[in-house]
Amino acid sequence: MKKYLLAVLVDNKPGVLTHVSGLISRRAFNIESISAGYTEEPEVTRINIVVSVESEDELDQVVTQLSKLIDVIKIVNLSKVESIERELVMIKVKAGRENRADIINIVEIFRAKIVDVGPEDVVVELTGSQSKIDGIIEVLSEYEILEIARTGAIALSRGPVPVKRM
Repeated sequence: MKKYLLAVLVDNKPGVLTHVSGLISRRAFNIESISAGYTEEPEVTRINIVVSVESEDELDQVVTQLSKLIDVIKIVNLSKVESIERELVMIKVKAGRENRADIINIVEIFRAKIVDVGPEDVVVELTGSQSKIDGIIEVLSEYEILEIARTGAIALSRGPVPVKRM
């Protein structure tokens, strides 16, 4: 299975995200992550989808089916163009007095931030590539990870041409 990141521009209407995700899942393709948010145009929503497919033909099928939806304006495969991809994660780690300094050192090495400190835990925030996030999770798993929340991938194409003009 290969992963592809698609940027899908849609009309900002209720239910569009449900239609898009439903279409992909009905075709038995796996959605690795999906995120949606406003764009520079208030009437347009951008949906970032990481989808796993067996082949380029299956990816073409996904894109063809999505493009048939009325509310879809544009679909760009950001895996095929030079792009900048990021993900956000928050990790709650058990941190007592005996291991708090070690956790702080790990956070600094990964250039993450501690965004909350409790008597028995810390919450770490990190933005970066999927591999960087996987790396900090692996290292922090030596301590007790209490909770993880990840956003999924978002991306922008490099250079002056926005997705809507690609």
